[in-house]
Amino acid sequence: MAAVSMRLPVPRKAVGLSGPRGGDKHLVAPGDTITTDMGYMRGHGTYVEEEKLIASVAGAVERVNKLVCVRPLKSRYNGEVGDVVVGRITEVQQKRWKVETNSRLDSVLLLSSINLPGGELRRRSVEDELAMRDYLQEGDLISAEVQSVFSDGAASLHTRSLKYGKLGQGVLVQVSPSLVKRQKTHFHDLTCGASVILSNNGFIWIYPTPGQKDEESGGFTTDLEPVPLSDREVISRLRNCIVALVTHMLMLFDTSILYCYEASLPHQVCQSVL
Repeated sequence: MAAVSMRLPVPRKAVGLSGPRGGDKHLVAPGDTITTDMGYMRGHGTYVEEEKLIASVAGAVERVNKLVCVRPLKSRYNGEVGDVVVGRITEVQQKRWKVETNSRLDSVLLLSSINLPGGELRRRSVEDELAMRDYLQEGDLISAEVQSVFSDGAASLHTRSLKYGKLGQGVLVQVSPSLVKRQKTHFHDLTCGASVILSNNGFIWIYPTPGQKDEESGGFTTDLEPVPLSDREVISRLRNCIVALVTHMLMLFDTSILYCYEASLPHQVCQSVL
């Protein structure tokens, strides 16, 4: 019979908050004491008890001046202005679309916050409102940017840039938003022959790299031509690489995905027979 080693529980030391901002982040579990200095302000993921600042969720301690908060390791997406998101249209309402973005509340895409087909700039009319389903309808996938966040936490989106809009052919992978690294750009044309959108809300979109970008599309023209077998194999391999990285809780960004892709090249594609 194998020996079992056991140890008695010991109190955890309080996390020191005197280090420089942007340094190593400390991980805490629910109930851990973050600090006993009451000069700090309580942020999200913390509470005060017996003159101690205690973590209420498991995550990394973050400090902004005197504000201390705990960013949870796993949570629903909380929108921030400027975030790149990928979402699915769930409902068409009056002058707006409801979008599922992996957050607690559905996001909102207003009719006035989109580019009309052809890039035309004008005020939206009643005809535009009646033709909303010609632009986007239930089930369509879109890429957008968070324009503002309402008081209840719901995000307002916009697709005014031509790099945003309706998504066509590709594969959607849903991961935890905490595993997506924040970068200057979340649109990456990988050297392996495919492109990815690493959205901040955890919806990863993998699609064939377009040969030439149509400047007059307005974000609603989708390519419905058959995807070559070689491109489908690359997209499938990238999807499996992302799933493998997520399984081992590794951060997702263009370099990590490319390294994983190159490491998978010695393994041949296996086609299952049903």
